[in-house]
Amino acid sequence: MHRLRKTIPDYFSSFPEEKISQEQGDVLEFIKQHGVKIFPYHFTEKYDAKSISVFIDHSCGLKYVLQDGKKLYFKRKWSVERIRRSFHDLTLEQDEQSPHRYLSPSFDLNSNDVLVDFGAAEGNFSLSMIEKVKKVYLFEADQEWIEALEKTFEPWKDKVEIVPKFVSDKDDDRHCSGDIFFAEKEVTFFKIDVDGGERGLLNGMKKTIADKKGLKIALCTYHQHDDEAEFTKMLMDAGYDVVPSNGYMIFYYDKKLQAPYLRRSLIRALKNN
Repeated sequence: MHRLRKTIPDYFSSFPEEKISQEQGDVLEFIKQHGVKIFPYHFTEKYDAKSISVFIDHSCGLKYVLQDGKKLYFKRKWSVERIRRSFHDLTLEQDEQSPHRYLSPSFDLNSNDVLVDFGAAEGNFSLSMIEKVKKVYLFEADQEWIEALEKTFEPWKDKVEIVPKFVSDKDDDRHCSGDIFFAEKEVTFFKIDVDGGERGLLNGMKKTIADKKGLKIALCTYHQHDDEAEFTKMLMDAGYDVVPSNGYMIFYYDKKLQAPYLRRSLIRALKNN
């Protein structure tokens, strides 16, 4: 991070001033004042992990936090401090000003939607939508999350299906092809955030993506360098209107992070035909 505090401004300093967008300029000013952060914006300052209350459900031994009055459970082995850090980051990601927010005023869910949450993890996004949508599919391959997901969504188990598999371009005991799984199922909204596995997931779901009219996709594009350009082209070629989220992330966890260093967090796509 210390290296990037110099590297990023040095890179943009070679550009004529008129070639640096307002969005990029805002990030550069933030870096100058505050250093490098995943989300280089002032909205992050209003979140404090230490203020998060963590409770224990003595009926099952799992810890949880309250999200909009609903219990969000975490992995059994996680400590209170790790849960606080995790929920802090999750809440920050979905702030209305966050580049990582899946929804926007013009890109939302309603009571007729069937939400598919690829890379559900603890399920915070689906929990925020659970009383709004018709059905939810939760895809999560990490077996340690399954127990927590089952407990979190127990009050809505009649409209939630948990699928403990990787979603990719093959179909076997550990993997699931979206084209096969959704061949006869209604779906209207995909949230895709699978820690760099997006290409395999999309390759195994080309027919679904091409055929489902009205399908909405919130697709993360920050895990690898070319994600935004590659995924945007793929979805536009399939007949989608594609819009990136506002702002940038500096995903310094990627050891291959390279110029221009600022990555769009996600794209929002809508199939209109």
